[in-house]
Amino acid sequence: MKQFVKITEQPSHYRHLEKMSVVEILSHINEEDKKVPFAIENIIPQIGDLVSAIVDKMLAGGRLFYIGAGTSGRLAIVDASECPPTYGVSSELVIGIIAGGKKAMTQPVEYAEDSTTQGWEDLLKHKISNKDVVIGIAASGTTPYVIAALKKCRSEGIITGCITNNPGSPLAAEADFPIEIAVGPEFVTGSTRMKSGTSQKLILNMISTSVMIQLGRVEDNTMVHMLLSNTKLVDRGAKMLMEKTGISDYDQAKALLLKTGSVKKAMEVFQSGEVNHQ
Repeated sequence: MKQFVKITEQPSHYRHLEKMSVVEILSHINEEDKKVPFAIENIIPQIGDLVSAIVDKMLAGGRLFYIGAGTSGRLAIVDASECPPTYGVSSELVIGIIAGGKKAMTQPVEYAEDSTTQGWEDLLKHKISNKDVVIGIAASGTTPYVIAALKKCRSEGIITGCITNNPGSPLAAEADFPIEIAVGPEFVTGSTRMKSGTSQKLILNMISTSVMIQLGRVEDNTMVHMLLSNTKLVDRGAKMLMEKTGISDYDQAKALLLKTGSVKKAMEVFQSGEVNHQ
């Protein structure tokens, strides 16, 4: 049996960082970061399989959960929290959970990631069911909070996925759709907030974006369901509406947009003939 090796704990390829100039430090970090998208390219089919499973469940009324600790948990919450404003979906459709709760978003919560029961309890607060999909995120692939949550999910018939930076990890063993992304040792040994975190963020972007496109929340290449939460987005929406409908008057497009609440709804009202075409 092949021995499990924590790549994320391997020594950095660089020594005596404190003796480097600022430009040298930045250049070496950049060199390491360049490796991430190429590593992801090799696992696109696995990401695609997970996305398809998520879409199938969502079309049947299910939800997507991310669960993680530390950097992984923070990235989970960031991705989940960006879905409602970007795609106009409910905040209950994609949910991020972090070990230690809200406090852990800005402060370390001692031993929160070591619990083997709290992850499942946190999922139960959202009435998790076998309609849903749960993705566990952990660079090490050995975080008890995440592993135990996924193990319980599988026993309850809930589809599981994971994102980890150590292939062959205990976390991957509990995932129906494991995403194993090896990016090599970190520039600062063991600092998985660097390349590992970057790879997780890129993969989360890919998952949520492709899911939302499959669910019809994007038309052509535009966010027609985005929430109009600030002046910039209202302006973008008005111009988008003008382009898609042929409305020539900016003020008319803006007024229709604000009245209906989204580009998509404004387009439907315009096409129905309920407003004067200008």
